[in-house]
Amino acid sequence: MSTETMTPQAATFDNRQAFAEELIRLAREDHRIVAVCNDSVGSSNLGAFQKEFPERLINVGIAEQDMVGVGAGLANAGFIPFVCAAGPFLSGRALEQIKADVAYSNFHVVLCAMSPGMAYGELGPTHHSIEDLAWINAIDNMTLLMPADAQQTRQAVQWSAENGRPVYMRVGRFKVPAVTPQDEPFEVGKAVQVREGRDVTLIGAGTTVSRALEAAELLAAQGYSARVLNMATIKPLDEDAVVRAARETGRIVTAEEATTHGGLGSMVAHVLALHHPTPMRTLGVTGFAPTGSAEYLLEHFGLTARGIADAALELL
Repeated sequence: MSTETMTPQAATFDNRQAFAEELIRLAREDHRIVAVCNDSVGSSNLGAFQKEFPERLINVGIAEQDMVGVGAGLANAGFIPFVCAAGPFLSGRALEQIKADVAYSNFHVVLCAMSPGMAYGELGPTHHSIEDLAWINAIDNMTLLMPADAQQTRQAVQWSAENGRPVYMRVGRFKVPAVTPQDEPFEVGKAVQVREGRDVTLIGAGTTVSRALEAAELLAAQGYSARVLNMATIKPLDEDAVVRAARETGRIVTAEEATTHGGLGSMVAHVLALHHPTPMRTLGVTGFAPTGSAEYLLEHFGLTARGIADAALELL
């Protein structure tokens, strides 16, 4: 685990572009890699893949259950399918197929939830993908990944292609800064410490990692030292990093672009309740998220640098 202190870069990057580029690179080297989508070639950023490998992209149309079933069948035939769809529809409409066809069968299918969380803000609650962490967490055999930046997205795609297990990976729509040290390896089940701290630990995943780093800067301006953990693997969770942070900093704040029930915060709280009870705050979505811009919704639920810092100050 890195102890190097990182701060967000000024430039931001689209994780979906990193996803597409890495998928194409891997497909050039491995003919088994195919893509399956639900009439979402554009929104899943598969246009370049389709152009280079037209015979290796299967578009089932708006039929998510069939899409996941086709992916399971391809895996059973020896292919490595990357099944791509908007997060709310991949997880919500096809949950039974994810459970029975992929996880129970333990097939090597990579489920790619594009534009998750509240990225489709103006389209309202039907398009918010906030329950998927809780749903997927409850299914055995699933690995749940939330890369924080472009580098980690590339690493997660490569790991998913090679691991031989069912994977659910969130691929964020927001442009985000680079937060991962360049030489940092991608280890499933291992958190990356991106900032040292002694007074409180801020745990983020995906889009909230860079916001947690900004929150740490706000806290530093008030004399507080905040550790920041990038929990890119939600399942399996890095329990050792959580317990160590609790012992060494005494306070925990989690921030996730998902419901507070059953996701990152719930898992961290469960670990602490069993091993090291610690004062904490869990930031995320409560209830049905309303309709509004993504930035408005993040502000509404306190998932901003200021909101994360304020939650930490409640503990401090």
